[in-house]
Amino acid sequence: MKIQVLGPGCPKCAKAEKIVKEAVLEAGLEIEVVKISDFQEIASYGVFSTPAVAIDGEVKIVGRVPSKNDVLGWITG
Repeated sequence: MKIQVLGPGCPKCAKAEKIVKEAVLEAGLEIEVVKISDFQEIASYGVFSTPAVAIDGEVKIVGRVPSKNDVLGWITG
């Protein structure tokens, strides 16, 4: 599994990345977390509002920071 955190580096994007990493650590799963800040690459996901989070290329949330429970539900559900 691979989680993509999409955002240019704004405070909300950094918070989204932190929450995703915390959730992965808490779940104890081997999941790669990557930060994507290139606008063209972000747009290739169909995302035009950040922060956004995708799992294995499937966008899960756009334009807001996910809660840790959101992320845990996505990766363990």
